Amino acid sequence: MTKQIGGLTAVNRVDLEIGNGQIVGLVGPNGAGKTTLLNIISGIISPTAGTVSFCGENITGMKPDRICRKGIAKTFQIAESFPNLTAKECVMIGVIFGNDTAPGMKEAQSQALAILAEVNFPSEKAETLNRNLNVVELKRLQLARALASRPKLLLLDELTTGLNPKESNEAVDLIRKIRDRGISILIIEHVMSVIMGVSDRIVVLDHGEKIADGLPHEVVNNQRVIDTYLGDFNAF
Repeated sequence: MTKQIGGLTAVNRVDLEIGNGQIVGLVGPNGAGKTTLLNIISGIISPTAGTVSFCGENITGMKPDRICRKGIAKTFQIAESFPNLTAKECVMIGVIFGNDTAPGMKEAQSQALAILAEVNFPSEKAETLNRNLNVVELKRLQLARALASRPKLLLLDELTTGLNPKESNEAVDLIRKIRDRGISILIIEHVMSVIMGVSDRIVVLDHGEKIADGLPHEVVNNQRVIDTYLGDFNAF
């Protein structure tokens, strides 16, 4: 895939494959094209060139709602979720509109509460307006809303950013549990300990180009990755 924005090539001929039930970590410096790549896959933007195939179907250029119903859900860097809705109502939107099952309101409420519990969202805040939630709660809410659409592929954009070490470890455990349900995951993350601990493969982007793709120990010992991204931080 290639994506040009004005005179900038944000993604440059990136070839990426995600297997069934696989967690792929996507890392690289700020501005490397990571979020742009996720936005292409989820249909938020269309590639300038190249194709996106999902379960054998070409989904390039489809609208985000259609791609969501096909089985791809995404979280966002900025955790904002319908500020004037409650947490439960926000997840109900994913339950009702995120796939083709179209349950009734009572069933949607039941499913929403079960999904919120699954992501360890505080049960006493299910009826709290989203604008009154903290960052950790908003991130869990985002994840719950994405899971509500019953995805086959989950795109996570910096899910653990802003979390303390305990909260990050809880997020890693949750990501593993989601994968164990058969959901494939592509995750952007800057915390290398998180990526190393959870990924089956790691892909590294730099200036829109893929510079590495392999097992975690292979990638962190790749000299180009060290020079471009890890630097002195590479202690693995």
